[in-house]
Formats: sequence, structure tokens, C-alpha cells
Amino acid sequence: MDWLIEPFALGFQQRALMGGLIAGLMCSIVGVWLVLRGMSFFGDAFVHGVLPGIAAAIVFDFSPFLGASIAALAMVGGIELIHRQTALKEDTAIGLLFVGMMALGVVIISRSSAYTGSLTSILFGDAFGVTTDDLVSQGVIAAVVIVASLLLYRPLLALSFSSTKAATLGMRPGLAHAMLLVMIAAAVIGSFQAVGTLLVFGLLVGPPATAALISRTVPRMMITSMIIASLSVWLGLTISYYAGTAGAASMSLVAVGFFFLVLALTRGRRHAAERRARAADLSTRDAAEQTAEARA
Repeated sequence: MDWLIEPFALGFQQRALMGGLIAGLMCSIVGVWLVLRGMSFFGDAFVHGVLPGIAAAIVFDFSPFLGASIAALAMVGGIELIHRQTALKEDTAIGLLFVGMMALGVVIISRSSAYTGSLTSILFGDAFGVTTDDLVSQGVIAAVVIVASLLLYRPLLALSFSSTKAATLGMRPGLAHAMLLVMIAAAVIGSFQAVGTLLVFGLLVGPPATAALISRTVPRMMITSMIIASLSVWLGLTISYYAGTAGAASMSLVAVGFFFLVLALTRGRRHAAERRARAADLSTRDAAEQTAEARA
């Protein structure tokens, strides 16, 4: 059992585990709504959209959480502006801002004397550099995200299936959509320290997508997603310790790897069930033919 405990024996390793678990829990909950609504591309763009805010915070020495919040608001406002003021579809606006915000972030961070190190930290995180203050901030953000997800469960569920039906039921789909964007922003902002702005997408989509393969209800999908995210964090950090790989990248890679593993297992079970069904059908036909011949 020592091999399970050894990777988390030191304080900074324990903080990395706690930071990863908090990030995984809030990302997996918000990610369920992203997957159900088919907003994965938007989630990816949003993750990149906070980059200039964090970069500006590092260069001009103010709170990265404040910088990421401002960038998130700018991202959402830009998408709405392009969508409402032009005939272009929303995915075009998302694509433009996806590239533009990321490029702006790199331009801003390039002004830093420690350009390479700062950019790497923002993009790929610093799991083993998580501090106690970071954990407190993460915990507060995670609590807000989880409570909001529970309070908005019915409006978000209705919105996931039909915005028209949600409006008919008086669920105010516009407000629910806006609150979902706030929750996505909060999850990204609360997770970038542990897993980075690029790799947070692995925890945001990987566990919920995996849960969708084996869950029939939304509550079960949420619980399964949180379990998979927690396993991904623990296993990723364990692999990182023994293989000498980057902690944040290992966590995200495991989360995506779980999806393909579960996909292979579920497809294998489906094919096996289909083969058994065909075999049973053939046996039934043979028995029916033999009975008919005997009667003849």
C-alpha cells in the first residue's frame, strides 16, 4: 500500500491533490450541462478566453482571479455583440474570439521578462505550486458553483432539452443560459492554477462525456462524473510521481483516457449482446422449423 501513499507524503503533493480534486469536482458538475447542451466547443473557447486576463494580471501584478473574470466577461460580451450585430452564426463568433483572445494573452505575457515560464504556468498549470490561499479561493468558488448548479437544476435541465419548452414552463431560459456561462467562468477561473487554462478542458468535458456513456439520468450522470474526475486527479498525480510527467497534463490525459476506455467497454458489451440476440434468434428459428417439419 506504500505506493498509494508515497506520492502524497509531502505538503505540496497533498495541496496538489486537494487543488486537483476541487477543480475536478466543480468542472465535472458544470461540464454535465456543457455536454447535455452540446456546448463543448464553446467551453473550449471559453477556457482560452480567460488567457489575456490572467496574463495581464501577471504582467501588471494584480489578482489573476480578477483578470480572468474581466476576460470572461469580455469573451461573453464579444460573442453576443458579433451574434446580434451581424448575420454570422454564434459558432463563428466563438471561433473568432477563441483565436483572438488566446493571441492577445500570448502578446500580453510576451512583455514579461519571464515570458516562457509565465506562459507555461498559465497554459499548463502548476499543480505542485498550489498554495493554501489558492485552496481557500478554490473552495469558495467550488461551493458557489455546486450550490448554483443545485439551485438551477430544473431550469438547466429544461434548457438542455428545449429552450422553447423551458420558456413555456416559465423557466426563463435566457437567465438560465447566462447563469450557466457564469458557472463555466467560475469553474475555469477556480481551476487554472491547478491544471492550467488549456488542460482544464480535459476535466470540464472528459468526466461528463464518460458519465454520459453509462448513465441514464442526469443526477446519476453528475455523481458518476464527479467520481471519474476524482479518480482522474488521483491517478494522474500518481502517474506523474512515478513517471516524472507533468501533473496537470497527467490528470487531464487520464480524464480523456477514461472516456475511450469506457467507450471501448460499452461497445464491446453492445456487440456481445447483439451476437447473443442473433444467436438466440437463430435458435428460435431452427426450433420453429424443426417443429413445422415434425408436424408435416
